[in-house]
Amino acid sequence: MQLYNTLSAEERAIMIDDAGKQRLTLSFYAYAKIQDPKKFRDDLFLAWNALDALGRIYVANEGINAQMSIPEENLEAFRATLEVYDFMKGIRLNEAVEHDDHSFLKLTIKVRDKIVADGLNDETFDVTDIGVHLKAKEFNEILDDPNTIVVDFRNHYESEVGHFKGAITPDVETFRESLPIINDQLQNHKEDKNLVMYCTGGIRCEKASAYFKHQGFKNVFQLEGGIINYAKQIEAEGLESKFIGKNFVFDNRLGERITDDIISQCHQCGKPCDNHTNCENDGCHLLFIQCDECKAAMENCCSTECLEVIHMPLVDQVRLRTGKQVGNKVFRKGKSDSLKFKHSGELPNTALGTTEKTVDIRQKIKVKKVLLGKAEHYYVKAQVGLFTIENHELNWGDTILISGPTTGNKELILEKMIVNEAEATTAKIGDRVTFEVPFRIRLSDKLYKIVN
Repeated sequence: MQLYNTLSAEERAIMIDDAGKQRLTLSFYAYAKIQDPKKFRDDLFLAWNALDALGRIYVANEGINAQMSIPEENLEAFRATLEVYDFMKGIRLNEAVEHDDHSFLKLTIKVRDKIVADGLNDETFDVTDIGVHLKAKEFNEILDDPNTIVVDFRNHYESEVGHFKGAITPDVETFRESLPIINDQLQNHKEDKNLVMYCTGGIRCEKASAYFKHQGFKNVFQLEGGIINYAKQIEAEGLESKFIGKNFVFDNRLGERITDDIISQCHQCGKPCDNHTNCENDGCHLLFIQCDECKAAMENCCSTECLEVIHMPLVDQVRLRTGKQVGNKVFRKGKSDSLKFKHSGELPNTALGTTEKTVDIRQKIKVKKVLLGKAEHYYVKAQVGLFTIENHELNWGDTILISGPTTGNKELILEKMIVNEAEATTAKIGDRVTFEVPFRIRLSDKLYKIVN
């Protein structure tokens, strides 16, 4: 039985494009007693892999938390795989506000201690005694009540690009950090205020609302289905959006637009911007906000130090990060002295700019191609690129495509190449190939062969 991925993200992206089928991005969660999470995980993998479902899913003794991408035509078959389990019968599937066929490129199902890392001891309080669920209309109405305190239970890099007006937005990097901070901050309002909370899809509020009721808060409410469901409801019912900006999401999209307002700034130049990127330096991967101009100038890097690193030979880059501790100390979420325009904590409720309308963010099939390999180096003076061939063969006369976040998509016909330091007409898997490239390439660039 195949219980793991056999394709790389790049190969899967090509298959999605070649299939030409629209995909849905959706999320769901359920708290339930699962006796054997490992078997549950394996059963789900087999059922979902057969439906070409992709995503990031966590299962534990306490339930399931899933963010996924599935072919639109397989939606009902996917629902049927959920209906097998009593606790997921009729479960709400939060469909994304903006779909992207490449939102997920692997099916990853992991067994965890908890489906959300909250740092709580569930044995010390009733986790089923949750707050009152509010639909969008009810949520809007309670926000207008002067006795309401609304709290964003997401992290600083999420709330920075979008939040409900007037919300408390804790300056935290993890959900578990926000619980004691808010509890301490609101100690004097346990009985006289409405404690209203929200998060992306609702799962964090399920546990948080029970925790705050246990702490003595009398009037606890939560946004049903989170921001994702709220956005769907206000559109369907023609309601005012009290959420402003973009909803951060944990997939390749890194965000979906709720309103046209931009409330954050490029962390490097200060221009109104709410597009996140990860630093190109594999030893950093800092998540930060970067405008198109800075992205081009800095080549997706967060600092000049990282920009210098990505132009080093790969062996030197690996040496620099060898022995470094992984986790948030390396792969940080938007906190760095290099980011001059980073904001956290108390955030504005007014727009700094507005975004241009987009027609459709789905990936479109432009050309049929197969992945050959990746860029290793670019010799600026000679205008020569070095590539490693990882899949298929490359031949003299092939039409090739070099693609990357900064480079874009550049096609050219291969007229001459050096294979393992000797001129040749064919390069095979494992070969190192150099040839003239009349534009700068980056280490993140991929090399493809056009097959149509």
